[in-house]
Amino acid sequence: MFPLKWVWENLKGFRKQYVLAICMVTVTSVLNLSNSMISQQIVDRVLVPPSEAERRLDLLIPLVLLMVGFTLFRTGLGYLMVITFEKGGILVATNIRSYIYRNMQKQDMSFFDRNRTGDLMTRLTGDLDAVRYVTAYSSRVAVESLVSFVAVLIFFLCTDVVFTLALCCLFPLIFFITYSYSRRVRPLYAAQREKLAVMNSRAQENIAGNRVVKAFAKEDYEIGLFDKCNVDYREANLAANMFWLKYYPALELAAQAMQIAVLLLGGLFVMYGRITMGQLMAFSGLTWTFSNPIRNLGNLLNDAQRFMASAAKVIELYYTRPTIVNRYGCRETNERFRGDISFEDVSLNLSGHELLKHINLHIKPGETVAIMGNTGSGKTLLMNLIPRLYDISSGSLKIDGVPIKEWDLHTLRHNIGMATQDVFLFSDTVDGNIAYGDSEMSEEMTRHYAGLAAADFIDKMEQGYETIVGERGVGLSGGQKQRIALARALAIRPAILILDDTTSAVDMETEHFIQESLSHLDFTCTKLIVAQRISTTRRADRIIVLKDGEISEIGTHEELMHRGGYYTEICRLQEAMGGEE
Repeated sequence: MFPLKWVWENLKGFRKQYVLAICMVTVTSVLNLSNSMISQQIVDRVLVPPSEAERRLDLLIPLVLLMVGFTLFRTGLGYLMVITFEKGGILVATNIRSYIYRNMQKQDMSFFDRNRTGDLMTRLTGDLDAVRYVTAYSSRVAVESLVSFVAVLIFFLCTDVVFTLALCCLFPLIFFITYSYSRRVRPLYAAQREKLAVMNSRAQENIAGNRVVKAFAKEDYEIGLFDKCNVDYREANLAANMFWLKYYPALELAAQAMQIAVLLLGGLFVMYGRITMGQLMAFSGLTWTFSNPIRNLGNLLNDAQRFMASAAKVIELYYTRPTIVNRYGCRETNERFRGDISFEDVSLNLSGHELLKHINLHIKPGETVAIMGNTGSGKTLLMNLIPRLYDISSGSLKIDGVPIKEWDLHTLRHNIGMATQDVFLFSDTVDGNIAYGDSEMSEEMTRHYAGLAAADFIDKMEQGYETIVGERGVGLSGGQKQRIALARALAIRPAILILDDTTSAVDMETEHFIQESLSHLDFTCTKLIVAQRISTTRRADRIIVLKDGEISEIGTHEELMHRGGYYTEICRLQEAMGGEE
């Protein structure tokens, strides 16, 4: 069973304690026989001896004290056992969760493109908790049930073989019931986990997009969608649980039948002198211990099927490997990149679609290049190739003359600063968001880079740079978030600065100030600016126009204006609309 082996691997450092806990379960399970065996001796040798001459009243107090001693010892050992199993379950969940989180940090963009956030959260919480539950509880109950059953069976056989075999006649029926249930229930639990993931995804999207929901007054619509997911999850839960209830009565009936058999057969055997009254009491007392594993069998199968369904999802995430990784012998350097970028016949295919086609472009160190194009032309994808958020499908992309795949990923991305139109800010202070790339940055430097990004509004906030930014920058305007993101990108003093429509939400005056700041940075860097405003592009050394994933125009502002293409049309349109002075 690979899932069990996987759990065992994640018990590293706690395996000896876990094995010791299993040994304690074995001991306590065997000790479950002690009270019944002592009771048998009390009845046969003290209360109902074969004759008065054989009555041993002097044994009553020692036997009772022995019973009390065994009970206290078993209780104390059971307490330690439960604590150890719980620690093992928590340790497994912690180790797996930490590993998966670290593994997710290494994944490339395609991983997050194909996985829903709610589904990932479900795997890290609900599914992983099912793994913890089996490690901490179900495994203990399984061992306890097995050892108790075997121990009682041996005791019964040693007492009377015929009586024991009569009780065991029910086992083939029980095996058939449990096998049939196990084979048919697993798909139901897999469907249950999938419905939970869908419901969580719906809730996560709604919470993240609450502003859009309120702006369009779609609260009732969203409630309806969530209710549908909630009902689907409820139905999946009911289907799995009701399916179990079809089998539960049969298992419970088999367990109760054993008690009836003990009373009937035991009474007859005592009447005929085959067994003693004490042995009958021992049989009766141990019937529950003998039948309880049968009761537990159904619950254990339930837990096992939940575990298999949940573990499959967690294991998939656990062993997912990124496609964008460091090559063996990749280049690392502490020196700053020069910022030379070369695209040589670069193409990009995603999901069978060629989104970038035969891009040939050389960007010199310190050069400022503006990129324009209509929606879907591939501007953002082109920028994402530089920090290797996506890998090129063909051609060659070089940074400072070295193929990008030969650079160490940390070294590569440490030299690149990115700010995008879709800004993500962490639930942290403004200072913490700006200094995200360098946590040791002084407050003075933070203020300096905020000034370069025209983020003077920060000083007007009630707590200034110590103001807590809400989740995803709630409470800030689009332009304010963009300026903080720009300051964050500048703060690492990158050799390559990528601005993807970063000033789209700021006014013309602020944009002009930002462009002036970018032109007079106190460090040299190659700047690639995706923009639609001519006021931004005209300052660039060169302008690239993309169309359908290909470079359709390239040149300076003046050169492109003389060609009369897409760029000229955009310029005239913006001038006509008063967007360009």
